[in-house]
Amino acid sequence: MIERTLAIIKPDAVSRQLTGEIIKRYELHGFKILAVKKIQITKSQAECFYYVHKQRPFFESLAGFMAGGPMVVLVLEGKDAIKRHRDLMGATNPKEAAPGTIRKEFGTDIEHNVVHGSDSRESAQFEIGYFFSGLEFQP
Repeated sequence: MIERTLAIIKPDAVSRQLTGEIIKRYELHGFKILAVKKIQITKSQAECFYYVHKQRPFFESLAGFMAGGPMVVLVLEGKDAIKRHRDLMGATNPKEAAPGTIRKEFGTDIEHNVVHGSDSRESAQFEIGYFFSGLEFQP
């Protein structure tokens, strides 16, 4: 099934100039990039985006980190895009990620793991709508 998912190249990856390498991997793995933009969000915007983690101990740190610098947000499309993107990203903790995954190769720790991806169709729909309007790509 053709799906769409949100991908974020996080501030740690942008500051380390890994954006091009990560986008290249998306394209090499057959994802169609429907939309892309570089933005910087406020801590309040990050808290709204990560609201599902509000009760978790890492919530404040994560929101501060995501607001700490520019990031690149993308809409990816492809067959089984959500699962395939999550497989390409690797485990949240780079130390536990499989060889060849983005997080294994570029992540430095569980918070600075360079990329984010939607984990379900429902979250993809919310996340894409959070960063992109219908005018920015064909929904």
